[in-house]
Order: sequence, then structure tokens, then C-alpha cells
Amino acid sequence: MPPTPQRHFSAPTIVIGAGPHGLAAAALLNRSGEPTMILERSHHVGASWTQRYDHLRLHTTRGASKLPGLAVPRQAGPWMSRDDYVRYLEGYAAHHRLDVRVATPAQRVERAQPGSRAQWLVHTPAGPVPTDAVVVATGRCHTPNLPHWPGRSAFTGTLLHSAHYRSPAPYRGQHVLVVGAGNSGTEIASVLAGAGAERVWISIRTPPNILPRSSARWHAVGRLTEALPLAWRDRTSLLTQRLAVPDLTSRGLPRPRTGLYTRNAHEGVSPVLDHGFVDSVRSGRVEPVAAVRAFDGPDVVLTDDTRLRPDTVIAATGYRADLHDLVGSLGVLDEHGLPLAVASETRPEAPRLYFAGYTNPLTGVLRQAGIEARAIVQAFRREKARAPRLAPQRGDRTA
Repeated sequence: MPPTPQRHFSAPTIVIGAGPHGLAAAALLNRSGEPTMILERSHHVGASWTQRYDHLRLHTTRGASKLPGLAVPRQAGPWMSRDDYVRYLEGYAAHHRLDVRVATPAQRVERAQPGSRAQWLVHTPAGPVPTDAVVVATGRCHTPNLPHWPGRSAFTGTLLHSAHYRSPAPYRGQHVLVVGAGNSGTEIASVLAGAGAERVWISIRTPPNILPRSSARWHAVGRLTEALPLAWRDRTSLLTQRLAVPDLTSRGLPRPRTGLYTRNAHEGVSPVLDHGFVDSVRSGRVEPVAAVRAFDGPDVVLTDDTRLRPDTVIAATGYRADLHDLVGSLGVLDEHGLPLAVASETRPEAPRLYFAGYTNPLTGVLRQAGIEARAIVQAFRREKARAPRLAPQRGDRTA
């Protein structure tokens, strides 16, 4: 891996973040003749993946998880483990000879001064880096989101975000409450229940849309039905769930009323791909309970006034993109802190500033990395085609 850069350096294009979206964008930009440097805050590529729990497996198959220009090794199996995927990302960076500057966090992006022959300055601990274009690829899952529940700070048990959960071993014999019924929460709960936890509850605010994980067809269905009306897709998905997933209402988990396509479109929520969670609920090893309202000393108070006394609470409550410090002053974020434009789109007030990895399509996030990388390359080509017709900028003596 290239060493940490010294104080003075520059790059025609900078990609911020060496995760799947950043690596894919850099690889395709390099291949198209656009020299690109990646700035990565950690000491290696794919760092966010190394920090996930030990038993994580991808919910997309090998073919749907590859990045452009390099297949996933067959020995990784149909559902890649965390460690296999990290090795793939490391191999991807080496295969494409990507210039990754590790331990070099991007702190702030600002416009360069007119006439400086650069569009942007990317500030790092080693100093500002002038560049013609920036691709921000730090991802949606950048910073753990831990809700500010009343009484949280005085809880006498252990409270942690799922980002800090590693394996079920420390929780053997414990009463554990998992908060959140997304893919991480349901997987953690079922693994805990099967690995010796004395009792496992899962706190659910909205019943999830659950689909079997036994094949890759759910992502294929998402691609094939994108052009159909949302209401039709929702009805079909709810019917599919009724046929494929048993009714768990008697166990405290009613069927969802909102289709998975509407939830994805409005909330960015993906369906839960079942990895043993349904059987854990059916057998009573995982107990669904109401949403968390507050903490009270050793107790967790639920919205139905039930009180639980868990030894540990694991909050699988998602992440924030956390882009405000990086680009918040540029007027490119919406009220939720997410980019107003992604991939091939740029804002008029921020030309040549791109974002990759901030959507959550049902067709697969890792597949989307390649789609967005290609879109960014196409945008670069359009800009080059337009360049001779662009008027010189005020103060640019080289035009």
C-alpha cells in the first residue's frame, strides 16, 4: 500500500473513501484515462467491513457482489464472509494498481480560488490537496446512529451499537435486547439465541418485510420490476411474503402492511433476507417486543409500558452519512444530510463534485457501486466533450 503522503501533493481527481464505491470509481476513472488518487482515513482499504461482526455474510450472491473489472473468487462461496470480502477489496485495489493514500482523512472540501488552476481543495492533516474533481464515497454507513433515548446515560446494564458487536461469545448466559429489525438486528438476534444467550428479545418499531435468502432471485426481481408501478410491486411483494414466510403474528411479529418497495423508496429500508431469524422466532428463542421508549436504571421501558431488564442492549439502529463537516458548507446536502445529487449528477453550485454510495437500491448496493462508477466516468466524458465550448472563467489567465 502506498505510504501516507507528505505535505505537498496534488491530483487531477480525488476519491474520498476506499470502500467498494470509492474503489470502483477510481478503477474506472483510471481506466478511462483520468489519473485518480484515493484518500482513506484508516490504515487499509475496506476498513468499514473489517469492523463488522465476525459472522457477517453478504446478502448478495458472489456475482452480484463483484466490482467492475475483477470477479469474486469462486472459493468464496455463494454468500461471501466478511473476511473474504475484505480480501477481495484488497485484491481489487492491487489488481487495478490504485493509488490509495491510507491514514489520510479528508477533513473538508472547499472551492479553490479563481485562477488557481484547480476546481477544489481537499483539506487533510498533511495540508490542502488541489484537484480538478472530487468523488465523495464515504458511504451511507459512516457513523453509528445511537438514538437519544431518555435515561440512556444512566442505564446500569451494557449498551452498545451493533457497530461494536463482534461475536456472540461474550453474551452467553445473558439476557440480551436487540433493538432494530433490519438485516443486522435480525441476524445478531438469531445468532445470539443459537450461541448460548439465556434470553433474546428483539425490539421492533415497524414489522419488517422478510424474504428467504435461499437464492439471488430477489435482487433480480428488483431489477426486472423497476419500471412497473409502485403499488403493483408492493402487492406482489406482500403476496410473495405470505407464500414464502410463515405468519408470526402469534409470536408477536405481525405481517407488514407496507410493501417493501414503498419502504425502500420512502425510507431507504431494505427487506430482511432470512438467515434463521424466522425459525428463531417460531421456536421462541427470539422474542419480538415493542419499540424502546426509555431507559430507567436497570430497566428498558417499551412503548406498550412493558419493562425489560436485559444485561446488554445492542442497538442495531443504523448509521448516518455524516457529511456535514466534509461538504456541509457547499449547499449540496438535503435536510437529512444526504447528497442532493448522486453519481453522474452534480449541482450547478458545485461542478465536478460527485457522490457515490448514498443510495440503497433493492437491486443490490454492491452492484450499484459499478453502476455509479460508470455513470461518473460518463459524466467526465461529457464534460470533456463540452470543454472547448465553455467560456473561460473570470480570473483564469490560462484559458
